[in-house]
Amino acid sequence: MQLTSSFTQLLQHFVPVFTTPSFQTFVAILSGWVLSQRRRFITEVIFSSGNTGHGHWSCFHRFFSQAAWEPDVLSMHLAKLVVWVFSLGGTIGWAVDDTLCRKRGLTLYGAGMHHDPLLSKGKRNFFSFGHNWVVLSIQLSLPFAPDKTWSLPILMRLYRRKQKTRKAGRPAGERKAIGQAGPAEYRTRPQLAVEMISLLACWAPHRTIYLVGDSAYAGKSISRFLPQNVHLISRMVMNAALYESPPRPRKGQMGAPRKKGRRLPSPIELVKSRKIKWKKTKVSIYGRRVRAWIKTCDAMWYNSAGTRLLRIVVIRDPSGKRKDDCFFSTDRKLSGAAVIELYSKRWPLEVAFYNAKQCLGFEDPQNRTPLAVQRTAPMALCLHTLVILWFAKYGRFDVEAYRKARPWYRQKATPSFADMLECLRATSLKETTNQGPGQKTPANKVITRAFEAQKWAA
Repeated sequence: MQLTSSFTQLLQHFVPVFTTPSFQTFVAILSGWVLSQRRRFITEVIFSSGNTGHGHWSCFHRFFSQAAWEPDVLSMHLAKLVVWVFSLGGTIGWAVDDTLCRKRGLTLYGAGMHHDPLLSKGKRNFFSFGHNWVVLSIQLSLPFAPDKTWSLPILMRLYRRKQKTRKAGRPAGERKAIGQAGPAEYRTRPQLAVEMISLLACWAPHRTIYLVGDSAYAGKSISRFLPQNVHLISRMVMNAALYESPPRPRKGQMGAPRKKGRRLPSPIELVKSRKIKWKKTKVSIYGRRVRAWIKTCDAMWYNSAGTRLLRIVVIRDPSGKRKDDCFFSTDRKLSGAAVIELYSKRWPLEVAFYNAKQCLGFEDPQNRTPLAVQRTAPMALCLHTLVILWFAKYGRFDVEAYRKARPWYRQKATPSFADMLECLRATSLKETTNQGPGQKTPANKVITRAFEAQKWAA
């Protein structure tokens, strides 16, 4: 069983990443990954792609653990493919966040106890054993759904806890990836994000990049190491210490020049201040047009961005349903409403994590060696991006393949990712059964595929 020819055409852009045998394995793995109805183990991928009797199954395992290809090179070609398909202009929106993949096994490379946001409630924090991935994704609106933002993961890094790293040398079997540091020293999540951001800035040096992240990625580990063409938009604590720009040093003044100017009101004091009036406006956030009151000012947040001036935005919900909040942007040309709307585009990355785990088995691979762990799970996120790319370019024109009669969805105007994946499977199955007269119709494979789908969907 193979995927539709239109999808394999997209995969031709990745030919320079692999050798000829590895590229054939790559296409077979993605085919099985999409067509599988069960957990995405490597053996299940082999079975779903119809390659059970084609060579030894160990070659599929060696594709992740030993093959000569780099994930960052794959991500670079994936980013170029996204820019080419959607004809993105000079400004590109990106988002960064991390997610937990629960695992089992003490010999699993890179696994450890990490904070579990799904189990934690209020001040009670819970931890789960598994992998923690830091992901950088493109945020954009598709032509058939202009009011909805989609997240397309591009770059990934595995976060390892401090006791799991070695100060000298690289663990056995771990190969240096393009753009990574030399020795495998301990790096925090923000440091991994900076590593990916710097790599991204090298790929697009002449483009303006707006990076959106939550408060975990608002500290000095990121704000002080941003490339020149990257602007950060994130959340600020309400008791942040804000300052004016430092005054110019006087002629003949002794000592080092001042780094901070006069102390300014904190965001929580700015809310109560009457000197700056609320600006009533409407913003488009999370697919809705809502009313909001906004206060803006330019100030230094020295603890985070050093001496760089930031655009500070305080927002209030006039209905009183949400508490006051504060955001900042390193680009002071943005208006307060634009900062709020750009930050709201961070949430689709969480939706992408959900889709990758529920529909593509992001947590399923059971690899244990260093290279295999760092390559296998990110394949689900890359496939998430490829499925959306294929649907936007080819699949959305086949309305019957994804838009079915569902009367309980009365207001559903745009397809979900599950609809896109179902459309890709249906189109591939249709193309397999409707082959030309000179080709052999694999009726037994089609029957087997239909039987397996019925069996495991029950």
